[in-house]
Order: sequence, then C-alpha cells, then structure tokens
Amino acid sequence: MSGHSKWSTIKRKKGAIDAARGKVFTKIIKEITVAARMGGGNADGNPRLRVALDKAKAANMPKDTVDRAIKKGTGELEGVHYEEVTYEGYGAGGVAFYVEVTTDNKNRTASEIRNIFTKAHGNLGASGSVAYMFHRKAVFVFDAKKLSEDQILEVALEAGADDVRSEDEQVIVTASPDNFENLKKAFEQKKFTYESGEITRIPETTQHVTSDAAAQVLRLYQTLEESDDVDNVYANFDIEEQEMAKLME
Repeated sequence: MSGHSKWSTIKRKKGAIDAARGKVFTKIIKEITVAARMGGGNADGNPRLRVALDKAKAANMPKDTVDRAIKKGTGELEGVHYEEVTYEGYGAGGVAFYVEVTTDNKNRTASEIRNIFTKAHGNLGASGSVAYMFHRKAVFVFDAKKLSEDQILEVALEAGADDVRSEDEQVIVTASPDNFENLKKAFEQKKFTYESGEITRIPETTQHVTSDAAAQVLRLYQTLEESDDVDNVYANFDIEEQEMAKLME
C-alpha cells in the first residue's frame, strides 16, 4: 500500500487540471448516470450513487445537471447508453496498469486506449493479467496537521477500518469497501474533515522506476487520465519525491 499518499497528491493536481478543462463534469455525469441505471435514482438506497453525488457536490456541479444525469440513468429522460469496461496492461519498467472506463462506444475506446499504451512504450494485456495486483479498498485521507493518528484511530477502528497509519504528513485510513458508509458517517458525526474519501484500488506491491522509465510511466498515467472515457487509472509504480517533483513541473 506504499505510495498511495503520493498518488493522492498527483490525483488532486490532476483533478484541478481536469476541472479547468471542463472534463471533470463529463466524468461525474457518466458515473451518476451509470449508478442510477444500476441501482435506481434514490441515493438513500444506492451507495454508489451517493458517492457520485458527493463528487458532484465537491465539484460544484449545478443541481439541474445532476438531476438530468439521474433521470437519464433511470430512463425518465432519453440518454446515451454507457458501458463499463476495464483494461489491463504494462508500462515501461514492468509497471502494471488497471484502467476503468465508461464508454458509449467500446470499439472507439479500445483503439484509443491501445494507442495511448503504445505511444508510452507500454502494452495491453489479457483480462486478469494485472487485476489481482490491485485490492479494492475504502480510503480516507486526513491532514495530519489538523487531526492526529491517535484522534482518528479509535473512531476509525470502531467504524470498521482495517488500518490507520501516518504517511507524508497525512493520516490514511483503509477499510473494506463495505465499510465506506460506516466510516463516512462516523467521521461526519465527529466533525472530522477529511481531504478525500473514496472507494479505490490499492496495489499490493509497488514497482520502483527511475529516469526514462519514470517519465514514460508518468506520461502514460497522465494521458490515460486525460481521456474522456477513462474514470480511474491505477498503477503500481513508485517514484522518488525529488524526481516526482521534477517530472510534474
């Protein structure tokens, strides 16, 4: 699970860039639509929709945009039919990539993802080739300057957390996805404000990369995230802090 804090930082930076480009709304709308189609339009009985609505709120998405996305998912309004697809592969230095996609055209998306991997000196693999390396987890990240590990520990463990640890001026709580809602409610009741709370995938081990391989891997990661059809990118690489800062400039 090492390296998660670094990638939380990258995802926040990338999130800001995506928002500036107007892409974040598109991704959240698709997530709301799919969640509503699969579990109904009532957020009280649809955990996945609740998570998507939290993202919409954090992105300051207008209420009418959210309502339209829900209605398109439930069939009350005509909309695009989206499918969820995953892609697995390797980047430079043997780094594993697991990519979650929501698309209205699988052929177009498959071609785009393949081209992205190829241009970054990577290659797509068969289904199941890397999925086993990434564990689905609920993850909450706190600013250690505002809340200590001891403050969070008791509340988190009582609500079903598997692990609480400090890393790079952050306190990171991990748990089974089934306990996401329990933890969210427990933290809100205590008025513990977290920097991020999500259901994500964490690599079992990380692959250290340097120099040219690091640049190629990071380019692959960034290009995949910039694709309109890509929801989430998971990769098991680790880069030294100094080199990371240089590459992110």
